[in-house]
Amino acid sequence: MILGVHHAALAVPDIEAALAFYCGLLGFEVAMEKEIPSGLEDLSDALDIEDSGFKVRMIKKGNSCLELFEFNRSETGDARRPANRNGITHIALASDNIAEDYASMAEAGVVFNADLLGPAGSRFAYGRDPFGNVIEVLEHDPASPYSVDFQQA
Repeated sequence: MILGVHHAALAVPDIEAALAFYCGLLGFEVAMEKEIPSGLEDLSDALDIEDSGFKVRMIKKGNSCLELFEFNRSETGDARRPANRNGITHIALASDNIAEDYASMAEAGVVFNADLLGPAGSRFAYGRDPFGNVIEVLEHDPASPYSVDFQQA
């Protein structure tokens, strides 16, 4: 039986810059780190890419994980895909003080599409991480039927 979502994964051009953003600014912690060499045919087949060599970091905050990949041979191009293109549209980061988190992220260079939206307890805003991935910062009403308890670990 499926238990839930364990993690989302992001390909980034610079793993250290990604760690500075997600761990340094947002407070995630590295739970796993590995470097996988090029030339592992089974892994290349599993990922359906020509060269599967990469650096990977699983980062964790509470009971949520993100997996960051820096591939040895990455596809170049703009990560700033439109949010309505099929595929993962964004990742949402839960906050218990959205005004403070919004301000610190904006001060660190996150460009938000708009100011905070919604009533107190259910506010949100969309922006982009340093690599162009769409991120949402979100404050949920704990009484919401789709609320998640982030205090459990």
